[in-house]
Amino acid sequence: MPDQVKLAIVYYSSTGTVDGMARHAATVGGKHGAEVRLRHVAEHAPREVVEQDEAWRAHADEVAMEPIAEPDDVVWADAVLFGSPTRFGNVASQLKQFLDSLGPQWGDGVLADKVYAGFTAADTAHGGHESTLLALYNTVHHFGGILVAPGYTDPVKFDDGNPYGASLVRGGDGEAFDEAGRAAVEHLVGRVVDVTGRLLA
Repeated sequence: MPDQVKLAIVYYSSTGTVDGMARHAATVGGKHGAEVRLRHVAEHAPREVVEQDEAWRAHADEVAMEPIAEPDDVVWADAVLFGSPTRFGNVASQLKQFLDSLGPQWGDGVLADKVYAGFTAADTAHGGHESTLLALYNTVHHFGGILVAPGYTDPVKFDDGNPYGASLVRGGDGEAFDEAGRAAVEHLVGRVVDVTGRLLA
């Protein structure tokens, strides 16, 4: 029997959409038998900027007492899911700063040979879903990671249409985690845990 897969879910969410995806991913990971660490990265935006957006402030307060991602969470894991909203078609600076802090671990070679994948959300269908994930994966390649994208390996991927990871159109209400979005997250997590388990075996 292979060892239990250790899955780290490391993400940034400003108003809660990506947070919802991350929490769903953590639940699904547990159902697939993985040991899961759910960690949000630190908020680096000035508090006065956060305060200007009611949803941003409310979410920051909501997760304030929850564990913040540390480099050891990535080192510990067999598989890592990174989550970020799109920021001008790119990874949010808060997650990028966390990734940039992993230089010592990269130098020690302890980020290599792990499974990685990502998820994202944007306000519109063409708001940078694919470019954000592709930008994220540049870092994975430098780690020497094993990228396990979902591709079109399940019919659900023809509903969300993103072969690079899981993505969600947030929409105006901010609560657009629809059936297709949930299914995409579920398939991504299941595939990552399955492939990682086979690699461990």
